[in-house]
Amino acid sequence: MQPAKIHPTAIIDPSAELDSSVEVGAYSVIGPNVKVDAGTRIASHVTVNGPTVIGKHNQIFQFSSLGEVPQDKKYKGEPTLLEIGDNNTIREFCTFNRGTIQDKGTTKIGSDNWIMAYVHIAHDCEIGNHTIFANNSSLAGHVDVHDYAILGGFTLIHQFCKIGAHVITAVGSVVFKDIPPYVTAAGYDAKPHGINAEGLKRRGFSADSILQIKRAYKTLYRKGLTLDESKAELAVMGTPEIHLLTDFLNISTRGIVR
Repeated sequence: MQPAKIHPTAIIDPSAELDSSVEVGAYSVIGPNVKVDAGTRIASHVTVNGPTVIGKHNQIFQFSSLGEVPQDKKYKGEPTLLEIGDNNTIREFCTFNRGTIQDKGTTKIGSDNWIMAYVHIAHDCEIGNHTIFANNSSLAGHVDVHDYAILGGFTLIHQFCKIGAHVITAVGSVVFKDIPPYVTAAGYDAKPHGINAEGLKRRGFSADSILQIKRAYKTLYRKGLTLDESKAELAVMGTPEIHLLTDFLNISTRGIVR
């Protein structure tokens, strides 16, 4: 389909596929092998290189660079991918890089994420849904961020780290290890500081569920147990909220923040 709302100064590669409802602002550049679905709005001075797939109803603000080659010396021009879901807000000066063949080959952003200015998401990262990235938070390569996580401003995540669901980090946190679900983390390097109780309340967790998560946190961090001992004790609790935590601990590869 021929796009309907393209500023005359925008440059659109003939091979790019834009739904007829897509808007592209002044001086933006949409390169080859880019696909943009219905209702997405791309502001002025945005560059999107492919292969990149962008879903529906995203708002991409000015001066962002999406789908550029990864910042990895091993990259030799392979056709890797950036994939962005639906209903994301991507603010000014964000940089999202494509994947590498040494890992997934795809950098993946889910849906309903709120990504503020100057956020960097490096190659092979995978972002879930309903996350918030405050200004200047940055992910090195191969980082996974699970649903509803919140990264405070200037949070830096080391490569290969995993950030669990419902985690929140404080401003200026530097993360070298995995952060289990529900945990509040802060510092350089980041340490656990209880659970994200307020965030859980806002998302409709019951008082009993939050109590169970607090007990799980004490088991993990306050009883002086080894990680294996903690996992064994957590397995007995058996609630869905605790299953989310134990499943995360079982896939952790860098160790968890302590």
